[in-house]
Amino acid sequence: MIDLVISWPLKIGIIVLLIVVGIIGLILMVGKINLSIQFKNEVKELFAQSKPISADQAFSYEQLNGLPEPVQRYFKHVLKEGQAYIGYIRLTHDGQFKTGLDKNWLNIKGEQYFTTEKPGFIWKGSTTLFTARDMYISDKGRLVVSLLSLINVVDAQGEKYNEGELQRWLCEGVWFPTNLLPSERLQWSAMDAQTAKLTFNYQGLSLFYIVSFNKLGEITQMETKRYMSEEKLETWIGKMKDYQELNGIKVPTNIEVLYKLEKGDYPYAKFKVKKIEYDRPEKF
Repeated sequence: MIDLVISWPLKIGIIVLLIVVGIIGLILMVGKINLSIQFKNEVKELFAQSKPISADQAFSYEQLNGLPEPVQRYFKHVLKEGQAYIGYIRLTHDGQFKTGLDKNWLNIKGEQYFTTEKPGFIWKGSTTLFTARDMYISDKGRLVVSLLSLINVVDAQGEKYNEGELQRWLCEGVWFPTNLLPSERLQWSAMDAQTAKLTFNYQGLSLFYIVSFNKLGEITQMETKRYMSEEKLETWIGKMKDYQELNGIKVPTNIEVLYKLEKGDYPYAKFKVKKIEYDRPEKF
């Protein structure tokens, strides 16, 4: 009789606990599905705004005449004569990420999509705690961070994000290097045997990078000034290494990004490319 009195409350407690866990699981699943649908629609919107260019333009060594020597060395190293210009890019990566300069590293998996005829990209990075979406679509930059795929704890946008996200797009052009060839929007100027300046003008924004090359011709570092907060510009650096030939083009498979501050270097993202594909304007 005592056993029955004790066991029934326990059973009821277990049932209630299972119901609560089930509801939480359902909410998380619905949130994840909704976020997936939203991301899919954003990728579709990104690709719809640009045009294919591979049939119209191809790389030729003659285009390199007059460029700084390290820049010529770079394009001769990573591209082949006749390489079609790349209009759409999609890639996946894994790696590590920090939510703050004083935070611990978190494992992250990401997928990213780019367009070049009209500059744009969208990236989704997922950890066990949050999902981040970084984007430049319709000439607007935006960063959204969703806790457990449910609650937006960050939704940052505005002029400084327009500039910052376009800077990211330009730097990550090392993954689709025809985007770094000279054009009406993009110019290279000489500095020294291992360094050149890249300038890019678009939608009233004038961006620059100081680009470093190794003896092979690989881009190893791109440095600029980028807003770390709403008010302050800091030195921002992308480091590239482990070049591999993928789809006939040599690209870095490891990228690390950091802020160089007075008190030291503060890296916050380390990505390793797992897959990269060109001119397939569709989501993985």
